[in-house]
Amino acid sequence: MKKYNEKTEVLEKIADSITSWIGSIQSLIVHTLLFITSFLLPMLNIVDFDKMLLILTTVLSLEAIYLAIFIQMSVNKSHEKIEDIQEDIEEISEDIEDIQEDIEEISEDIEEISEDIEEINEDIEDIQEDLEEINEEEEEEDHNERARNVMLKSNVSSNKNEIKALKDIISQLQNEIDQLKKN
Repeated sequence: MKKYNEKTEVLEKIADSITSWIGSIQSLIVHTLLFITSFLLPMLNIVDFDKMLLILTTVLSLEAIYLAIFIQMSVNKSHEKIEDIQEDIEEISEDIEDIQEDIEEISEDIEEISEDIEEINEDIEDIQEDLEEINEEEEEEDHNERARNVMLKSNVSSNKNEIKALKDIISQLQNEIDQLKKN
């Protein structure tokens, strides 16, 4: 089977070469010279005119048959390439649609995360207010209680910093999504 494919490829290359040569100026010159020579031979009494016409007609008929076959092979190959390209275009279109859907989903997710972050910020502000009130009311409590409050405040502050970092990341993601939508 491998040898068959190799022979087929060699024959296709030969057919492509012949087809491209036939469509060249060199081919036009060679054919013109052959026709002139064919008609000069009877005029110079080298060959009988009827024999020359018979041979010329036979050669041209065979050439036409082979050219038709070579041209059809080229057309078939071009048609296969066009079908492959159409399939690739369809796949790319499907991929683009999938990417657009993914971008829309990511945009929705980012909006939801932004809303969640705003709610968390509001909760943190409420907690800080509560902590301040607790601190004012419990100035007389022992050091352990104060230490816990300090730890809560530091956790709230670090959470606030993390939320700010998340906001920055979301802004970057939003910008990238906008860029992807533009592209």
